[in-house]
Amino acid sequence: MDTLIIAEKPSVALRIAIALGNGAQRREVLNGVSYYIIDNGASKIYIASAVGHIFTMHQIGNKHDYPVLEVEWVPSYKVSSIMYYTKKYFDVFEHLSSKCRAFINACDFDVEGTVIGTNIINFIAHGLERTKRMKFSTTTAQDLKYSYEHLLPLDINNFYAGETRHVLDWLWGINLSRALSSAMQGGKPLSIGRVQGPTLALLAEREIEIKNFEPKPYWNVSAIIEGAKFSNTRGNIFEKQIADAAYSETEKNKGNATIESVEEKEEYVSPYPPFDLTSLQLEASRVMGYDPSTTLAIAQSLYERSYISYPRTSSQKLPFSIPLPRIISDLSKNPLYAASAGMLIKGKMFKPHEGAKTDEAHPAIYPTGIMPKGLTAQEQKLYDLVAKRFLACFGPYAKVAKAKVQARAGSETYMASGSVVIERGWLDIYGYAELKESTLPKFAKGHAAIEKVLMEELTTKPPRRYTKAMLIAELEKRSLGTKATRASIIDTLFKRNYITGALINVTSFGMSVYNTLNKYASMIIKEETTRKLEEDMEKIATGSKSEAEVISEGKELLLEALEMFNKNKQGISSDMKEGFAASEVVLGKCPLDGGNLVIRHSRTGKIFASCSNYPDCKAIYPLPQHAKIVPTGKVCEYCHTPIVKVFRNKKVFEMDLDPNCITKKSWQSKAAPAVETAKAINEKEAALRKPKEQEPKRKESKPKRRQRRSSAKGKAKKKGAKDVHA
Repeated sequence: MDTLIIAEKPSVALRIAIALGNGAQRREVLNGVSYYIIDNGASKIYIASAVGHIFTMHQIGNKHDYPVLEVEWVPSYKVSSIMYYTKKYFDVFEHLSSKCRAFINACDFDVEGTVIGTNIINFIAHGLERTKRMKFSTTTAQDLKYSYEHLLPLDINNFYAGETRHVLDWLWGINLSRALSSAMQGGKPLSIGRVQGPTLALLAEREIEIKNFEPKPYWNVSAIIEGAKFSNTRGNIFEKQIADAAYSETEKNKGNATIESVEEKEEYVSPYPPFDLTSLQLEASRVMGYDPSTTLAIAQSLYERSYISYPRTSSQKLPFSIPLPRIISDLSKNPLYAASAGMLIKGKMFKPHEGAKTDEAHPAIYPTGIMPKGLTAQEQKLYDLVAKRFLACFGPYAKVAKAKVQARAGSETYMASGSVVIERGWLDIYGYAELKESTLPKFAKGHAAIEKVLMEELTTKPPRRYTKAMLIAELEKRSLGTKATRASIIDTLFKRNYITGALINVTSFGMSVYNTLNKYASMIIKEETTRKLEEDMEKIATGSKSEAEVISEGKELLLEALEMFNKNKQGISSDMKEGFAASEVVLGKCPLDGGNLVIRHSRTGKIFASCSNYPDCKAIYPLPQHAKIVPTGKVCEYCHTPIVKVFRNKKVFEMDLDPNCITKKSWQSKAAPAVETAKAINEKEAALRKPKEQEPKRKESKPKRRQRRSSAKGKAKKKGAKDVHA
């Protein structure tokens, strides 16, 4: 019986073919897409790859307003021209499914991987009842062979959980976005989502905290004894009268101070646990400044090339089913890790220090031991982080000598503490962590002289702004989103111009959306609304709740939110228009009619400058993308358009808005037309979204048709002469 194995990515399909084929696999190509055949004589195994989701959610019917409550899976290429490239992969699966009676989902063993593979088998092959599941956490040949030899039943509950998430995310996103856009009555299209809303609210509330923060003065009183700083045990003192009294009492008795107690002890500091995805993103951000999305993309690349295990994991566990001694031995052959791994092998230190977090699907992130080749600088740095963290969790505890000394001056008590690392242990293996050290002189009980008394006036600081990595950790703490989606949710908020900056600021535009929804339809942005659904989707995966039940509950909550929205629609419209008008960035005057040139966003997220008198004035100017644009108040003497300052990456420069201005003579080959109508831009975007199969085909002449067919036959004969091996 012939079998079709479905991988999630082409690189993984190739690795499965090599692992199972032992060199006898054959590569075939259909419409430019490779697939592999392993011929065992009695039967054949076909291995083909998806490229992410081949199917996507789409509404049933052609309704353009809201609410829309019925959706279905359809081929992605039929919905979006951007996804049209998936059609050739769809065709390959259709071709191979007709040859096979058994199917194996070998996509990533998580909810999304289950959805991708199960949809292909269900809608193209119609063979769910003849399907098994491969489960592997690395793409090494050993793990892939073991996974194939120990097939699992199809994880259908994971599929139901994933399908529920897709249904609810689509329904909430399309309905709330249409509702918001309709409130603007032809203004800027808006969007919000089931998890995006609470995430925006979290950031907006922090923004309000910072804006409303009022610094308060406080005082710290301290004493210097034998060069060491002792802090008053009152801590931060918010009443100056009390601080003055503590200072006076200490100053009065500084010649008669006493050391009341001296405590000295040694403590052991355990190694950090191995990485889960969130801790890897946090550490890569701290150590290397990597964006969390970049970290995930690099980790995925390392996984697909068999250098590390599956990165989308919540686990900090390394079970003994993983050949840990063998991996450490393999790492010892790499000059970068030979000393650390050799020390572990010599001491037979193969028991890891683990964290508390678990994940039933995958263990913590670990290196496979395969020697990496051809890594980019970024990949090498992230691999090094993973490898050293893995080795360090087997290392000896660090030993720290700690001292705590208490002193008294009259009625005031002071404390000083010190900490010194005396055995570095795992710290030398990891290399990316340092324990804070501070030395104290040797003290003994009895009389002490205070050399100096200090009273510092300080002020309280506002809450810190989130970085992307910090925000991901906060979303995980609040059970919002999933380990695989949190980075993309934050990226979407950036794309929508709701937030900006490495230290995240909510834009005035984003604050307008938040303030309006919080005032009139707070249910849309309250995290309690979506957290309940998140918990229920987890219950679907464990089989303790049904898909239909959770979808029904999600629809009821959505209708309740829309009812609240519609009830206050007039107020929402008024407040949003007022808020957006106030948030518009005016770059200067339009040279055509004297209106304001303001920054706008297209449906695809690109920024441009247009006249505020649209549609009466259709002046549009291109702007640099992914940049901060600031008006300068100056006007170009040649083209009379405003001059703006552009901040992009680490570059700062000034330019006028007209790309064909004489000042940009060196740019002319790349310049766009100076003024473009809004209609023209919308037509271009519509053309991009139009599926290619709907485009009219040119009529081909008979001679050309004969020539093409003859060429195709020649290629087919040549191809059939010999197979291409992977």
